[in-house]
Amino acid sequence: MGTYAVTGSASGMGKATADQLRAAGHTVIGVDLKDADVTADLSTSAGRSAAAAEVLKLATTGLDGAVLAAGLGPGPGDSRSRLIIEVNYFGVVDLLSAWRTELAKSGNAKVVIFSSNSTTTTPVVPGSTVKALLAGDAEKAIGSVKRFGKNASAFAYAGSKIGVSRWLRRNAVTAEWAGAGIRLNAIAPGAILTPLLQAQLDDPELAGAIEGFPIPLGTYGQADQIAQWVVFMLSPAADFMTGSLVFVDGGTDALFRSDDWPVTVPLTKLRRYLRITREFNARKEARAAKG
Repeated sequence: MGTYAVTGSASGMGKATADQLRAAGHTVIGVDLKDADVTADLSTSAGRSAAAAEVLKLATTGLDGAVLAAGLGPGPGDSRSRLIIEVNYFGVVDLLSAWRTELAKSGNAKVVIFSSNSTTTTPVVPGSTVKALLAGDAEKAIGSVKRFGKNASAFAYAGSKIGVSRWLRRNAVTAEWAGAGIRLNAIAPGAILTPLLQAQLDDPELAGAIEGFPIPLGTYGQADQIAQWVVFMLSPAADFMTGSLVFVDGGTDALFRSDDWPVTVPLTKLRRYLRITREFNARKEARAAKG
């Protein structure tokens, strides 16, 4: 049995995941604003630092993995975009960066980040938003969506999920993570009937857009279904899995992007492809030479 940190453990998909892990005999250190082992506000740098430190303090037998499920969806208010950026992106990156050394001690740690199918189904998300996030610049990311007015938080949400997914895929294959035996993967749920989605359905201004969004299977997903996927991604069955983004969304991503992916490596990317292959093998040979 392992010890797992789970953010967003008090409600929705985070709670469902924590419950299933505990039912399987694992130790869960829950992180949330309330009703958790670690109560912390992940929308502030101080809150994230405190949460990261408290989890490490409670993980007396080590940390075998983590589930980063805490997140905020679009909503009204001028401050909403800031909260989304801080929690959805930095609430993942800052905590994982703080936990990396402890996760590496496990030798076979697994991390699941909650992304979203909004990464591929929200049109015209500014590239500047994603670029700013990957550069660690929250203020620039927030500023990049202001021009969308009352819809700014929707673009902040999609941008935050694209940003955290890119961060994951960039880092998952590095010596610091894969080389240390840490598997980083992400799940991208679609419309899951959580308190967050229900609140949007109950909002007259949002309900129409939510109900009109295409889901080929014709129904909303359930938090317990997503939790089962997460538990699977933490299991030995996922030992050969890292850098993956798994869509569990009733077919929405496939509907919008049926021909977009997978794609072959185009001629314009061949030089990069060969460079990456050479660099990887050079690092491999250097490690072998050391020992």
